[in-house]
Amino acid sequence: MTTMAFRKLGKTACFAAMMLLSLPLVAGFFGAWHPALDSFAHFRAHLAVLTMLAALPLLLTSFRWTAAAALAFGTAALASTSSTLTLPIIGPVQASFEPRAEGRPVYRLLQMNLRYDNATPERVLSLAGRMQPDVVTLEEVSDMWEAKLRPLAARYPYSKFCSHPNGVFGVAILSRRPFAAGSEPQCFDGGALAVAKVDFGGRTADVAALHLGWPWPFEQSQQIDRLEGPLAALDQNAVLGGDLNATPWSAAVARVATAGGLTRMPAAGRTWLELALPEFLRFAGLTIDHVMAKGDVMVHSVTMGEYAGSDHRPLLVEFSFRDTATQPEDSESTTVSAEVAATPRS
Repeated sequence: MTTMAFRKLGKTACFAAMMLLSLPLVAGFFGAWHPALDSFAHFRAHLAVLTMLAALPLLLTSFRWTAAAALAFGTAALASTSSTLTLPIIGPVQASFEPRAEGRPVYRLLQMNLRYDNATPERVLSLAGRMQPDVVTLEEVSDMWEAKLRPLAARYPYSKFCSHPNGVFGVAILSRRPFAAGSEPQCFDGGALAVAKVDFGGRTADVAALHLGWPWPFEQSQQIDRLEGPLAALDQNAVLGGDLNATPWSAAVARVATAGGLTRMPAAGRTWLELALPEFLRFAGLTIDHVMAKGDVMVHSVTMGEYAGSDHRPLLVEFSFRDTATQPEDSESTTVSAEVAATPRS
């Protein structure tokens, strides 16, 4: 093969790759039309980077203007996946963190997908002990985990476990704070959603733990349909933590937020990474663990916790309530005052 023929083949291969990659990249922006299109949205960042890499060599060829357009679109698509650089229309809708108010108690929520077969459950117990959250939302609470979590019962005497029919994908809520008087925690859709009304020193809010199934061609979209009623019934003050198996910019996450009247909080980073991959490749993971809130719940921060044996990294959420001067009712509270440094323990 001559040099000229080799260059022509390379140019053709790059052009074909650029065009083929751009098709699912564009399709992902129309996820609201059909869940099959939304499945592409979850890999928007990956497709954008690959499209741009394929386009770069073409800048030196007769396809340079097409390549420049692909680079511009890829850059815009990549920006739409960022929590710090959002774009009108194509960027995800999310709230900004709210500053702490002096004298107002701050509470902690730990959100974590445990992984059903976690080989080091003691890391989870240690993490909870060091972070000392007021409330915990958990996913992939398999039958194994109900026994493994018993050492936390003394510190978290209020709990609700929702088992999944397969014994693997259940959810749970653990709380140091009492459940509101007269309320009863509930489970929905075969253990996909747990909701408990928690009393935070005189202010109540629904705390929800949600675990959605995989996107199309699996039943995630139908599951959201079934959960619209329970999500709509959330209290006017609510905070939700969950593994939605969907990225922040997807139609699936937007549907959950809309159904519950919730606002998605800025992402802390790529929370999921295949366990077989090294940690330095986390940038290639997926942002599928989320925190949402509404009403008088003011979220001050969402930070990613350390590895605890799961393929998901935990999230530590700090929040308080508007217009309340209620102080913690117990000396062991994890509530922190506004004077405490904003950086949470992890």
